[in-house]
Amino acid sequence: MIVSYAVIGGILLNIGAYLTYKGKIYESVIIYLLADLCWIVMAYQKSDYMGVGFIIIGVVFGFLAFKKMQSGKMQKNLTKDEDDL
Repeated sequence: MIVSYAVIGGILLNIGAYLTYKGKIYESVIIYLLADLCWIVMAYQKSDYMGVGFIIIGVVFGFLAFKKMQSGKMQKNLTKDEDDL
């Protein structure tokens, strides 16, 4: 049985979701980015260059969000205020 990049990416996605569930946000973002790298390789192997481009853009935005969280500049409250309506 050959394990594909899609399977590895899917396993990493599940691990990332579990870490998110446990509240380990920084670790889960790193795992999600690794899963994205697997999907970039998979799309490249299938000559899906548009897919590679979109995945890379998503990875860049994910990495920028991670850096913003890490620096403490991302302030988001999960409860909705009256002013948010």
